[in-house]
Amino acid sequence: MSDQPQPPAPPEAAEKPVNRRDTLRLLGVAGLVTAAAPLARAQTAAPAQAAPTTPAAPLNGNGFYRQRVGDFTVYVVSDGTAPLAALLPTWGANPGRQEEFTATLAEYGVPATNTVNHFNPVVIETGRNRVLIDTGRGGANGQLVANLRRAGIDPAAIDTVFITHGHPDHIGGLTTGGQPTFPGARHVMGASEFQFWTTQASPNAAVQANLIGLRDRFTLIQPDAEIVPGLTAVASPGHTLGHLAVRGGSGDQGLMVFGDAAGHFLLSLRHRGAYIGFDTNGPLAARTRQRLFDQAVADKMWVTGYHFPFPALGHIRRIVAGNYEFEPTVWQWS
Repeated sequence: MSDQPQPPAPPEAAEKPVNRRDTLRLLGVAGLVTAAAPLARAQTAAPAQAAPTTPAAPLNGNGFYRQRVGDFTVYVVSDGTAPLAALLPTWGANPGRQEEFTATLAEYGVPATNTVNHFNPVVIETGRNRVLIDTGRGGANGQLVANLRRAGIDPAAIDTVFITHGHPDHIGGLTTGGQPTFPGARHVMGASEFQFWTTQASPNAAVQANLIGLRDRFTLIQPDAEIVPGLTAVASPGHTLGHLAVRGGSGDQGLMVFGDAAGHFLLSLRHRGAYIGFDTNGPLAARTRQRLFDQAVADKMWVTGYHFPFPALGHIRRIVAGNYEFEPTVWQWS
């Protein structure tokens, strides 16, 4: 998300309503997860395992969720939530489609007001590297470091930090008390995204401290570049023009870490052309989402979105062309 003013985008024509099948309830409430629903496929994952350096494997649920994806161990590590007075129009910003979005929220039983926004950094252990994707808000509100420790992960053991884009809720946790939070890590970011934020005439405090201040730690890459073996940067412009998602593959299973490229877990999937108020270029962001969602469906990939309800891990299911649903993982405690 961003505090920058966003350019207006033209409303798109509303698509034909799609009938709901059964009673899938995707709850946008802190700490809750849809454990099973008629639309959710039964996903069989290998038993979650601790990292090789972790002496014990805490149970999922205390601020983190761990699951195997092929040979990878994937952790969604919550940076907490923030109060959200209203979902609309921010999370469905098309001005001509507010009634349509309101109806979808009601259909799925998703609170439209007095709810929360989730923040979900991801750790991927590939067997060779321990990679953190995005760092949360930092400061007094940030909960990433505490929840990493609950998961048995020492921040000093992170060897790579990848930043999807330069919004404060993604870079805020790069420093703690003026010092690097992940002192042993190589920091990686898209070259155009880094250049954009660090050359602003008046960079915000997060950029000043956590990008400009850590400039010497950053390796700047292009789309399609390897982040570490097994993880690749994916061009995903629109939310910001230089936004990069992450694609990984292990065995016969794939993973897409969307960052903010996926938008809202319900509205952005269900409504072709929908964009959010923090998208720099709304129509471009909507086109990018269609491309990424199509890839995720075609390749049967695991996916995770930064602002999806915790634990924010699951699959995407196509309803009809251009319309999708998020199928959350079936919760595993250990």
